[in-house]
Amino acid sequence: MSFNIQICVDCENAHEQADWWAETLGWVNEPLDQALIDSLLDQGTISPDMLVDHKGQRRWRDGAAICRESEVGSPERLRILFQPVPEPKTAKDRIHLDIHTNGADKDVKRAELEARGATFLYSEQQGPSSWYTMADPEGNEFCIA
Repeated sequence: MSFNIQICVDCENAHEQADWWAETLGWVNEPLDQALIDSLLDQGTISPDMLVDHKGQRRWRDGAAICRESEVGSPERLRILFQPVPEPKTAKDRIHLDIHTNGADKDVKRAELEARGATFLYSEQQGPSSWYTMADPEGNEFCIA
């Protein structure tokens, strides 16, 4: 039996992080059914304080998810969920994302990411492979190769 996974990222601002990573990966913010939200509000199942307005849409206050556009709505989708936590990041991540540039110039990608708020940490090489270790705007490490 195999299982699907969701990657969860603890963060300070879930919606800003989701926006940043969606742009970085060429993914999309998962759409929410606004009619369903209306219905849940009308029924009293959820309260308005569980929602925020983000770029003109009601979104869940306590999380934001991204996926590939072609996978929106699929239960099999690869998904990254950003969830707010009260404590700041204090140590090196024990797990991180590797972004493969698929032949694009990684120096150009590094510059693009830095212009959007990423921080270059260091470069590494192992045999013929080389990569940059970076941090996203909230300090979460990732690599580009």
